[in-house]
Amino acid sequence: MSPQERARETQVLAMNMADYWYEVDVHGGLRAAACYTEDGVFEGGGPPLVGRAAIHEFYRWRAERGERTSRHVVTNLRAEFADAHIARTYAIMMLYAADGPPVLPSTPPIIITDLVDECVKGADGLWLLKRRTFVPLFQGGAQPTVPPAYIAETRNA
Repeated sequence: MSPQERARETQVLAMNMADYWYEVDVHGGLRAAACYTEDGVFEGGGPPLVGRAAIHEFYRWRAERGERTSRHVVTNLRAEFADAHIARTYAIMMLYAADGPPVLPSTPPIIITDLVDECVKGADGLWLLKRRTFVPLFQGGAQPTVPPAYIAETRNA
């Protein structure tokens, strides 16, 4: 992969990540499962969520809990490419979040985590998440939202 191709594909992956977290922060993540492969895995505290149905169920469950204000701040994205169709990205994510509508009291981030994504590029040219893994580094204040165990049992139909 040439440096120009790497730069272009890294930018596409960065846009995908920004679009994903915008969807979560602004729309509650109800469309976020479409960013994963059918058997995609979300590992973010609690048992891993496997498949689009389980990932969608997590965000649906979260939305049913009531209004939540969040901002996922992602920086220092770096991409490595095994080939033109397989990539791994590394980024730092800071999560500011609390239940309720804005404006909320200012607090430090509730978690700072390494964010590791395994991505695959389909025949249609679109990158999808095969696995998203959070590696917590710092945590304080409010607890991140962790899905109940039964959601991990949700399977794609």
